[in-house]
Amino acid sequence: MNDFWKSYDITHAEFGADYRCYPLYGGIHLTELALSLAFIAGMAWWYRRSSARTRRRILIGVTLLLVLDEAALLLGMELTGQWNWSYLPLHLCSINVFVCLYNTITDRNWCKEELYALCIPGAMLALLCPSWLDVPSWWTLINLHSVSIHALLVLYPTLLVVGGYRPSPRRIPQVLAFLFGSALPIYFLNKPLGTNFYFLNNPYGNIITSTFTELLGEKYYILGFLPAIVLALAVMYLPWALKEWRSRGRT
Repeated sequence: MNDFWKSYDITHAEFGADYRCYPLYGGIHLTELALSLAFIAGMAWWYRRSSARTRRRILIGVTLLLVLDEAALLLGMELTGQWNWSYLPLHLCSINVFVCLYNTITDRNWCKEELYALCIPGAMLALLCPSWLDVPSWWTLINLHSVSIHALLVLYPTLLVVGGYRPSPRRIPQVLAFLFGSALPIYFLNKPLGTNFYFLNNPYGNIITSTFTELLGEKYYILGFLPAIVLALAVMYLPWALKEWRSRGRT
């Protein structure tokens, strides 16, 4: 099989479980980050300067790219006989692909809020600390898919904010309800499927959860998500809270 199509399992068998196709913040990783940033900034600039009709078309186009990107991975793994339960789109970022699709169709504020609060920091963190490097090289379906779909997941809610949507700290309970409400069934689903969606059932294969393990131990690593969530929400909402507080002070 050509290296382009090889999954994690085949890579582990051929190269070893500790193999990584490129180092964090090496030349390839920095190039991927730079290209992602340029793409997101360029699209946001175009979206902001566009008419309402063009904005709608851009949003639909980004949504289609997200769905096609996710489908390409699933189809590639299936056609090469490598598909298993771990490729179900049940990680938080994969679920957000469908939240984007639902929002494009229905235009719901709860979708926009969840995408802003969870999708942007989650997808950015994935790009900064990728967990998909155990493939033969950067030129593989898994790496190209992972970089492109996370860049698109940062882009989509960025376009919503650029287009005028204003997140509100008052909606944080809705965001947390979505996060914990989706995590609970997935935690129990992971066990019979032998999967690790949301990284809830073991800390391995992810830099962030591995750090939690070093600090808290393998038994309690999952508790590391709690301060991480608080920090992420603080970063995402503090600017809006300050803006709201200042506007109240002027009235």
